[in-house]
Amino acid sequence: MKNSVRIWTVLTLVGLFAAGCASTRGARKDASIPATGPVAPQPTQAARAVDAEPDVRDMSPREVPELKLVHFSYDSDRLDPAARKTLQANADWLKANPAVKVQVAGHCDQRGTVAYNLALGQRRAAAVRSYYQMLGVDGSRVATISYGKEQPVCEQSVESCWSRNRRAATLEAVKVSVAGVPTLH
Repeated sequence: MKNSVRIWTVLTLVGLFAAGCASTRGARKDASIPATGPVAPQPTQAARAVDAEPDVRDMSPREVPELKLVHFSYDSDRLDPAARKTLQANADWLKANPAVKVQVAGHCDQRGTVAYNLALGQRRAAAVRSYYQMLGVDGSRVATISYGKEQPVCEQSVESCWSRNRRAATLEAVKVSVAGVPTLH
């Protein structure tokens, strides 16, 4: 009985392998199309520069009273009308202060896995960054980071608390001296 199961398994695997090879044999009817499929166009150097985030690793984020945070619906990275209005005011301030670099920090409520919330927080930060760019803020001034569910402002397990944690904060990125004191621009 064991031998018949082994033979059946080997024959099945050989059949699947042969079927896979047969499906690719003769599939390339047009020699102008590469065997690996069409190659997506690569962005130009200028396009990559526009999309490049600044390196703020040697900087420290700090709150600026004029830069307000925005909130999100549960399991969403979509900007509602209230968030867009807030971000418009933030963008106006950023355009009036062109030397300021910022870091948009995405946050989530406590529900869900760490990995899921880190990804959702990053999508929220990216949505804010994209909206700033659409409003005319240079993307090379706006970095993003996700804290997922790791920095809650409220820790109770109720919706009113969770909704406060679903946010994106725009923080000024300030150079820090060797002594750990922020330096002026």
